[in-house]
Amino acid sequence: MQYLVTSDLSNLSAFSCVVAGVFKDLSLTSVASKLDELSGGAITKFLEKGDFNGGAAETQLLFDVAQNGPERVLLVGCGNADEIDSEVFNKLNGAVSAALKKLNITTVFNGINEVEADAYWSVRRTVQTYESHAYQFDQLKTPKPDEQSTPEIALSLFVAEDSEVDANAAIEHALAMTAGMTVCRDVMNLPPNICHPRYLAEQASALADQDNVTVDILGEAQMRELKMGSYLAVGQGSANESVMSVIKYTGADDQDAKPIVLVGKGLTFDSGGISIKPSANMDEMKYDMGGAASVLGTMKAIIELQLPVNVIGVLAGCENMPGGNAYRPGDVLTTMAGKTVEVVNTDAEGRLVLCDALTYVERFDPQCVIDVATLTGACMVALGKRDSGLFTDNDDLATDLLTASQKSDDYVWRMPLHQSHKKELESPFADICHAGGRYGGAITAAAFLWEFTEKYPWVHLDIAGTAWVSGKNKGATGRPVPLLTQFILDSLT
Repeated sequence: MQYLVTSDLSNLSAFSCVVAGVFKDLSLTSVASKLDELSGGAITKFLEKGDFNGGAAETQLLFDVAQNGPERVLLVGCGNADEIDSEVFNKLNGAVSAALKKLNITTVFNGINEVEADAYWSVRRTVQTYESHAYQFDQLKTPKPDEQSTPEIALSLFVAEDSEVDANAAIEHALAMTAGMTVCRDVMNLPPNICHPRYLAEQASALADQDNVTVDILGEAQMRELKMGSYLAVGQGSANESVMSVIKYTGADDQDAKPIVLVGKGLTFDSGGISIKPSANMDEMKYDMGGAASVLGTMKAIIELQLPVNVIGVLAGCENMPGGNAYRPGDVLTTMAGKTVEVVNTDAEGRLVLCDALTYVERFDPQCVIDVATLTGACMVALGKRDSGLFTDNDDLATDLLTASQKSDDYVWRMPLHQSHKKELESPFADICHAGGRYGGAITAAAFLWEFTEKYPWVHLDIAGTAWVSGKNKGATGRPVPLLTQFILDSLT
C-alpha cells in the first residue's frame, strides 16, 4: 500500500472510495460533512433512516451518493467523540482495513484520521494497523495458478494543513516499524526445520548491507573459548549447532558512545529437553525464539530509519532437544561469569542461555541492556495476552519503557523484583539454582537473570503471552518491535 497525506477536500470525486466518520450522536466529521454537501444531504438522509447508528467500528458502504462525488463512500462509526482513545482508534482502522480488502479499488481517501487530534499519532497508528492487517505468511504454500495479485492501493490520509510534515514523519516511522515487525513475524512463523540457529545468524548477516552495520557470528567453538558453559549445555542435545549473532549498528556521531544493547532469547525449538513438554501444542515451541526475532526486527527498523544512536542486538540462538548428550536435571553448570548453577528442570532453559549472553555484553560498556524472552508460562498466567512483563530494579528505565509502551500500543506491566526473591534460588550444591519453587515463576526467572547484570542498567521483558497467538489463526504478532523501536526513538529526545 502507498501512503500519502493531504489536507485538500476539493477533489474527493477522484477517489475510488472515500472513508468518512460518523459519531454515535450522528454528527459528522468534516469529510462526511463535505460529502453531505456534495450530495445535497444524501448522507444525512441515509442516517435518518436509522440503519446506521455510528457505533465504534460499524461500517456501511454507499454507492454514487453524489453526482460529483466518489464512486463509493465507506461510512465508519466512531462511537462517542469523548471516548476515542488509541485502542478505539486502532479498532476503527481495523474495521476500515477489513472493509477495503473486499473492494476492487486503487485509490482511497481516509477521512477518519481527524478524530485523533494529534496528526503524527493518527497517521502512524493508521499505517501500522493497515500494514499489520495486510501481513500474510504464505511462503510455504503451493501457489494456485489462477490466483491473481491484489492491486496496490494508494491511501491518502486526511490531516490538518499545518500537520503534513509531522504526518510524513509518522509514515516513515510506521513503515520502518512494520518492516521490522514483518521480519520478526516471518522468522517466527517459519518451521524449526528451516529456522534453526544458523538460519537466524544468516538473517542477522543480511542486515550488514550498510556501512554502519557489522555482524559477528559466534559458533560453539568461540563459545567454548569464552567459557559459556551454561549456554552450551542447553544446545548440546541438538544436532543443530548453537549460534549467537551480534548485530552492531553505529548511528551516533560519536562512534564510541555507549550503546543500547538488546539481547533476545533465540530457542528456535524448545522440546523441554529431558524434562520434555507435553505433546499438545508443542508445535508452538518454534515461537520460543520470539525474543531474538523481535531484536532482529527492531534492528531492521532502526537501520531503516538510520537513527543517530548506537545499538547492539544479540540473537542467542539455540535448540533444546533430548538426546544421549543432552544436559540433565541435577547437572551443575559453570557460567561465563564463573558462577555455578544447579539445573532442576531442563525446560527452564532460556535463562541458562541468556545468563551467558548477558555476561558477554559487558564488553560493550552499555548505557543499558534490555533482554527479551518468551521465558515463562507463569508470566502469561499472571498477565494474560495483552501485556508483556517488565522486570527491573531501575526505576528510570521502567518509566521510559512504560511511556514507550503507551505511545506504541505495545503494552507492558511492571512486575515486582526484590532482593528477597533471590532466596528462592538458593542451592545446596551450587552457587545458585536456576529455578525457584511453585509460586512467582516469572519473578524468580527474572531474579536469576538479575544475578548476571550487576555491571549495567538492565530490564527483562517476558513476552511469553504476547509474542504469538494460538488457535485457528495462530501466528507471530511482531511484538515487542514497536515498544523497543519507540524506546530507542524516545532516547534521542
